[in-house]
Amino acid sequence: TFFCFDLAFCSLSSFSDCVVLDCVQKGRPFHLCSLLLQYHEPELCSFLDTKKITPDSYAINWLGSLFASHCLAPVTQALWDNYLQQGDPFLVFFLMLVILVNAKESILSQEATSREEMMKMLEESPALLETEDVEDLISLAQYYYSKTPLSLRKENQNLFGSSLVALKEEDMDLSQALCLPVSVPEILQANQHQQDGVRFFVVDCRPAEQYNAGHLSTAFHLDSDLMLRNPSEFALSVKSLLEAQKQSLESGSVASGEHLCFMGSGREEEDMYMNMVLAHFLQKNKEYVSIAKGGFMALQQHLVDMNIEGLDSSYLHWIVSTSGSHSSLSSADGESLGGPGDAKGVKSLVNKMTFALKSKSVNVKEKMISFIENTATPVDRMSFTLPWHVSSNDRVGKPYRGVKPVFSIGDEEEYDTDEIDISSTSDDDRKEIINLQTWTNKPDVKHHIPCDEVKETGHMFPSHLLVTATHMFCLREIASRKGFAYIQSRQALNSVVKITSKKNQVHSFLFALPSALCC
Repeated sequence: TFFCFDLAFCSLSSFSDCVVLDCVQKGRPFHLCSLLLQYHEPELCSFLDTKKITPDSYAINWLGSLFASHCLAPVTQALWDNYLQQGDPFLVFFLMLVILVNAKESILSQEATSREEMMKMLEESPALLETEDVEDLISLAQYYYSKTPLSLRKENQNLFGSSLVALKEEDMDLSQALCLPVSVPEILQANQHQQDGVRFFVVDCRPAEQYNAGHLSTAFHLDSDLMLRNPSEFALSVKSLLEAQKQSLESGSVASGEHLCFMGSGREEEDMYMNMVLAHFLQKNKEYVSIAKGGFMALQQHLVDMNIEGLDSSYLHWIVSTSGSHSSLSSADGESLGGPGDAKGVKSLVNKMTFALKSKSVNVKEKMISFIENTATPVDRMSFTLPWHVSSNDRVGKPYRGVKPVFSIGDEEEYDTDEIDISSTSDDDRKEIINLQTWTNKPDVKHHIPCDEVKETGHMFPSHLLVTATHMFCLREIASRKGFAYIQSRQALNSVVKITSKKNQVHSFLFALPSALCC
């Protein structure tokens, strides 16, 4: 029974606007739910992950019936009336979020409960709603909506029934996203205007030489290479970053933002360490963590596009150089697109915070706070030259050659600083396709462990580890060919340098290998 049939046609083009597509096991809506829960409630998300409980295991009927499957008729009627009046189908994801948040304490207190019992309890959560709860439920959903990047809505219009937006080939696979992706235009617009909505504290994780050559004027620099090269300095940098974020919020700086957004170069080869940094923050249950979609390359391209379209030249002020050098903003074909000269400097607050962070003085914290309070000195503006088109096959230098990759996971604030010398080897059979059943049933296979492969981009792929008496194989499932997999790596067991795990995450292991990282 559709209680609000007439209202649906008044506030939405048709009731199909509310119908969520792909509402099946492992469907896109549920990957979006996971990212949303991780963004706002990382502790709860992590807890459910350890139980291997995903949204599609308890919320399929929530989405499929707009909660009618579990709510009493009067509650459903009130909920639909309010939901349809909002005219925004994405609100359903935030209704789901609020229901989970409301049950958070109950969920976390039942660690000993079995997975099946936990899923049943979660699925029946909407049944506890009463008619008088609906107004508060809608209000809380709107609050969480206001604290979420708009990219969530703009990038996922194709989730609903009447959407004319087709799923494009270049759209990100949400199942592989490490955290919520945010578009570059939203990052610029959010911090350009003083508003009550989402504002981003941008963390540039590129190598120092790239950051110094040109960066977003409000970006804080955190060299992700430090995580492997100098863990103790990395820990100090993270603490300084969080302190800088706190102080910038208190001072009302243009660089301030409650939401952390990590920016890489946009090249897979260079962003692998940034994704380790992302994983570090997520592991600490840090809320409001996102990633700039496309990285610095997307920022460059967006600014070039804005200049080509003849928009305000103030867009050029977004990219600055720590050295104060200048060049012209150019398109890929080299045509100059430069605007006026040095008429206006950019007050790059976080640029100065980065200099303070790199200082060897014991007064690093005091310097950073003083920089936050004094933003009078401008940083020279520069226009940035857009490089050639970069594909995944390009190799732009070897920024990490010679670095000894030590990545150990210990206690909460402990870092293993032992150096490990790993020689890189190539795997010519990386793309060999095999039959999973045939390989797992081979007589020489001692152990078969279903797992996830962590790619350099931070994406996770369903995979399998096969262990023989002498070798370990990492096989990645092929989504389009059920039962088949790629051989991602084959390693001699005596080449495994180290296997580590956190004490509070006994089911997660990190293998230090010569040419691959599977866990």
